[in-house]
Amino acid sequence: MKAQRHSAILRLVRQNRVHSQDQLRDLLAEERIDITQATLSRDIRDLRLAKVADPSGGAYYTIPPERETPILSLQTLLPALLLSVHGVGPFVVVRTPQGSAEALGGALDVEAWSEVIGTIAGDDTLLIITRNDEDRERTEAKLREIAGFEPN
Repeated sequence: MKAQRHSAILRLVRQNRVHSQDQLRDLLAEERIDITQATLSRDIRDLRLAKVADPSGGAYYTIPPERETPILSLQTLLPALLLSVHGVGPFVVVRTPQGSAEALGGALDVEAWSEVIGTIAGDDTLLIITRNDEDRERTEAKLREIAGFEPN
């Protein structure tokens, strides 16, 4: 799953000083993401990661400021990342694979759905806050439809 892998790479680069592709591959392997060197090179290029000088010597990967949060579309992310969606009152709780909630929340924020007041993302859980019960129901239905889930 490319979207999940990209999300993991971005999170790992944010959280660690990653000095080499081998180090990044090892970090991904710890998260049970096996990747070839060629695929990792393409992902690094696609994500526009850059190497910057490390004051302690060498260089490490970073996310350029203009690319801090790459946003993929909901149409791309939802089918790959939506595990479950449940709501109560004005709240929708979305479960994703580990490390993917932030990417999904960012994509939803970019969409600027009128029903959604805001989102709060954890590691594998996204909280969507809507204006009322009806907006929550519409939001749940739209998420399920885009993800290709069967209606309840």
